[in-house]
Amino acid sequence: MHNQNDFPGRRQFLGRLAAGAATMGLASLADPLTLAAEPVSPLPDEKSFEEWLGRIKGKHKQVFDSMMPDNGMPLAWSRVFLMSNKQLGVPESECTAVLVLRHDSIPLAMEDRLWAKYKFGEMFHVHDWGTTTPSVRNAFWKPQPNTLPLPGMGLNELLDSGVLVGVCDMALTVYSQMAAEKMKMSAEECKKEWVSGVFPGVQIIPSGVIAVNRAQERGCTYCWAG
Repeated sequence: MHNQNDFPGRRQFLGRLAAGAATMGLASLADPLTLAAEPVSPLPDEKSFEEWLGRIKGKHKQVFDSMMPDNGMPLAWSRVFLMSNKQLGVPESECTAVLVLRHDSIPLAMEDRLWAKYKFGEMFHVHDWGTTTPSVRNAFWKPQPNTLPLPGMGLNELLDSGVLVGVCDMALTVYSQMAAEKMKMSAEECKKEWVSGVFPGVQIIPSGVIAVNRAQERGCTYCWAG
């Protein structure tokens, strides 16, 4: 397993935030879009974010905080939470799992076409299972049978089970800008394409840290998910 400090993306991401703060003052961190060289859209919808949070219910509520893709393992922990509660005879209506995909975990929420075009496997250090070959597709959406270590951990399967999945808009903004610079695209064009490639059912959240905070305010316990 990689040490989180070894990820080049983490250093670049924090460097971009630091550069924005130095140029515009610390107040600019309240709005990650000011860190981009060009105007970037769309903004996450506040109403839909609050409605998404409003779906947190039941006695047993846990938020899984994923900062690194770890070859899809953050998805497994949500499945384990549901499986374990079921084994204990807890009704499904009494459980809510919230999975927050932030920082390097954001490609888990995006379509194959973006993995191929932007080489997410290389960018975010995701390999095909059992190999050292960077992935060129999202193997965690509608996975083929027996290709993942835990049944039912596919992102689509988690959504079907009622897991609330959010992807960080701040990370979408900063990383899409990095990709845009490399591919000679406008930041706005790239951001729009990334947003259009977020899977149906995944909520774009203002930032991962805000979602973790709000979920805990609604009674979720915290679990670091890699």
